[in-house]
Amino acid sequence: MRLLIKICLIICLSSFFKINVSAGEKADLIKQNWPFDGFFGRFDQSSIQRGFQVYREVCAGCHGIKYIAYRDLANVGFTTDEIKSIASEYEILDGPNDEGEMFDRLAKPSDKFVGPYLNDKEARVANNGAYPPDLSLITKARAGGADYLYNLLNGYKDPPENLEISDGMYFNTIYPGNQIAMPMPIVDEIVEYEDETPATQDQIIRDVTSFLVWTAEPELEERKVLGIRVLIFLIIITLMLLAVKRKVWKDVE
Repeated sequence: MRLLIKICLIICLSSFFKINVSAGEKADLIKQNWPFDGFFGRFDQSSIQRGFQVYREVCAGCHGIKYIAYRDLANVGFTTDEIKSIASEYEILDGPNDEGEMFDRLAKPSDKFVGPYLNDKEARVANNGAYPPDLSLITKARAGGADYLYNLLNGYKDPPENLEISDGMYFNTIYPGNQIAMPMPIVDEIVEYEDETPATQDQIIRDVTSFLVWTAEPELEERKVLGIRVLIFLIIITLMLLAVKRKVWKDVE
């Protein structure tokens, strides 16, 4: 029984405290209420679909997502035809063919997201030496997770008068050192949502954050369902064992 209690406590506590790999000093983050937080949290598929639109139209020019395949979008509500249409917008270098040559082909649903650059060096040259990180696991690789990303995208401000900003850098209250190479990517109505949701800056940032949480942990809902089933099983088996114990030892004083 004590073991069961300990397991329940560990699972419950883990839903409130996220363990992330810190990529720098911690900043004071404004906590947000996310639908996927908590033991019974679930993804908001509409928000993730809008976030994917934001990624394609705003972020994909510099940042890749190399661990997610186009067919994975079916898990957040995209149809097979929609996924095929999305994948066909990109080309992939494939091969060699029968003649030993590489060739370009249209991406298929089974392919991973096509990145904006062929390699890291090309990415750095295109961004004045700064490397735009892959976003697949960005919410897991930063202390604060979704809250960090939300605050970072909202953290662009005018620099203090006594602070000299380096060339090609922008002031951000959340980024370590307060200088970031990425210009402010999101403003009001930078996208026009297909579902006609008002495209305010806050809404856009929330949606793209939700999308990137999903890319980092697409199995989150399955894991939580499995956890609930395990807890139910442990409770039932514990009650059965207690009943057996009492029956076996009922005649022993």
